[in-house]
Order: sequence, then C-alpha cells, then structure tokens
Amino acid sequence: MPALKRLKGTRIASTPAALDAISWPDEAIVMRFAPDEVYLTPPLPSKNIVLEQDEHAIVIAEGSFSGVWIDRERALDLLQRLCEWELPSERPVFAQGAVAGIPTKLWFTEDQILFVVQSPYAAEMEERLA
Repeated sequence: MPALKRLKGTRIASTPAALDAISWPDEAIVMRFAPDEVYLTPPLPSKNIVLEQDEHAIVIAEGSFSGVWIDRERALDLLQRLCEWELPSERPVFAQGAVAGIPTKLWFTEDQILFVVQSPYAAEMEERLA
C-alpha cells in the first residue's frame, strides 16, 4: 500500500451560510468537517473567495493531515472489513468516522477513495491498512 503523504490545504471556520455561498475552485476537494468548518485541498490561492462572504471568517493554511488515494475496489474491501458504519452510496461525496479505530475522513470518487487522517496517525493507519 502506498504511504500516506502530508496534504497541503486550507481550513476555514465561518458561518454555515457563508460556506454554502462560496464557489469553490473546480480542482478543489472540499470536505465539510462541520456546518461551520471546511477543509480543502489543494490550498486556496487567496482568502478573498471566503472573506467576500464573511469578513470575520478564519482562513488558515493547514498541514496537519496526511492522505492516500486507494483504488475503489481495494478501498471498499478495506472499508468493509475495517469500518463499522454505513458507507455513502453517492459519488463524489465526503464522509468521516472511525476506520480501523482511527478517526478518518474519506473522499469518495467513482474510481478511488482518499483516506485522510491527522498526520500523527499516518504511520498507524498505514499499518492497519496493510
């Protein structure tokens, strides 16, 4: 299995209405951690896209996550064995929960799934997915 690599992204805390109104860059993977919090990778080129909607938003560079893309068949096999919650059926979609006992964020596409964990858990996740 490929190693989890450090992700560069942007973390935003803002009002839910402001986050709903933002037009995110097409290439961005946007993960809504909570109604008032978003993480996206790659990083935003400018804070202005957010501050136009909420001048009090907190927009920071985020480098505390690591991730790995795994092909769909292998990823679904792993998740069936290591995940105790129901997986979403639509794609693309974001989901989060424990995988192999580790808090994990998942970005599902038609062909692959991105596994994202806080970087201190990266080595442990690699061992549990192996």
